[in-house]
Amino acid sequence: MKSLWSKTLLPGDKWSGLIGREKLIQFTALEAGANVSLLMYNAKDLTERYNMPDTLKAQYTAHLTKGNILMSDNGRALASFVEDSLGWHDTLSGYTTREATDLKYGKTQYQELRNDWLRSGQENFAVELVRSGLGLRDLVPAVNLFSKVYCADNGDMNFSEQHCPAGATITLRTEMDVLLILSNTPNPMDPKTTYPSVPVNIEIIPSLPVEDADYCLNYRPENRRAFENTWEYYTLLGGNQHG
Repeated sequence: MKSLWSKTLLPGDKWSGLIGREKLIQFTALEAGANVSLLMYNAKDLTERYNMPDTLKAQYTAHLTKGNILMSDNGRALASFVEDSLGWHDTLSGYTTREATDLKYGKTQYQELRNDWLRSGQENFAVELVRSGLGLRDLVPAVNLFSKVYCADNGDMNFSEQHCPAGATITLRTEMDVLLILSNTPNPMDPKTTYPSVPVNIEIIPSLPVEDADYCLNYRPENRRAFENTWEYYTLLGGNQHG
């Protein structure tokens, strides 16, 4: 299908916007080693947002890939992973802070370097949340697209440095009208001591309605219940079940 919109997130960039349901959001890493931190909220009710604990426990996983959904704190499906060339996206590491960024990469200030200063995920998210009438109290755990963080047998968390090649892609399908907030900043677990963020292209494409044989719908019984909760929500708002 024809693309509706596209944008390239440069290193350190942030972006937020409202995206209607039944859209495909395709992310493409333009260089190796990408990381894009993601937050997601119900566009019609911003008090409803991505819930990391429910998403992981309902799908018996600690990372996300094709078939998984982003579940809200009301048990609804916000978005689904419909395509994924990597097979693993980090849900555990969170986002970078000002203090950690200064400590790892050296202190930088906008007043001195202007747009070349090194941004943190927390600051990027804070700015974009304010644009939508939200604030720091609305920050929740982020999904780190393109990154793999795994736990060893002794419990240590490890970052996989060779996980994301140039050209890696992920496609999300919106199951609800969502507010999407993105920060193209490093994964906090990335051991590189030079700021490693790389450009990532985002493309919005129309999607067909979910069919009963849909892979994400049937990935787990809990997924189907989340979809059904979403469809009920839109039915009661006066719309069709599938848009």
